[in-house]
Amino acid sequence: MKRIKHSVFDAEAFLASAGVSRKVLKYERKATIFTQGKSSKNVMYIQEGGVRLTVVNEVGKEAIVAILGPGDFFGEVCLSGQKIAQVTATAITPTTVLVIEKDEMVRVLHTEHAFSDRFIKHMLSRNIRVEEDLIDQLFNSTEKRLARTLLQLASYGKTEHPEKLIPKITQETLAEMIGTTRTRVNFFMNKFKKLGYIHANGGLHINSSLLSVVLHD
Repeated sequence: MKRIKHSVFDAEAFLASAGVSRKVLKYERKATIFTQGKSSKNVMYIQEGGVRLTVVNEVGKEAIVAILGPGDFFGEVCLSGQKIAQVTATAITPTTVLVIEKDEMVRVLHTEHAFSDRFIKHMLSRNIRVEEDLIDQLFNSTEKRLARTLLQLASYGKTEHPEKLIPKITQETLAEMIGTTRTRVNFFMNKFKKLGYIHANGGLHINSSLLSVVLHD
């Protein structure tokens, strides 16, 4: 009896290409991907760029919930049956996103263990990062928050080979991300450049030596 060979599911290939139930969309910097209070029915995966998740309360005060980069999922609340987005997602740099329909995401999570394991690992990492972000905002200086954000954008600690060059990002955006003024960001960015932690040339180069700012007591 001839044995039927089953093809091995390739999670990376799935997340890198479009299909019947998924499509690739590109967003310019500051473009809104979805809005708080509007319909939420897809899971999204960042292929390139970065996304900021924010929430606005009843009196109009905005707070940053998370800053996401390549390899991150968002919009996953639709999997729990929640039909309304609780946050607004905005591209912080030119961004490429894979949009996966809810039913397709559920199917793959149920049938492909490699993909399911990756998604669960992502969610656990996200929860840990949210806790770290809260601690960062409550207890760390502006200088440490800025250094940590730059390292996060470069995926330090997230991948085996972090990006040394991150897409160009404005000081205004960095100020919004860490909850300070552009003037303070400018001061510390100049300090980091003088110390050789970062340098700008066709983008922003992040050196691993910037970790010393985060680790310094």
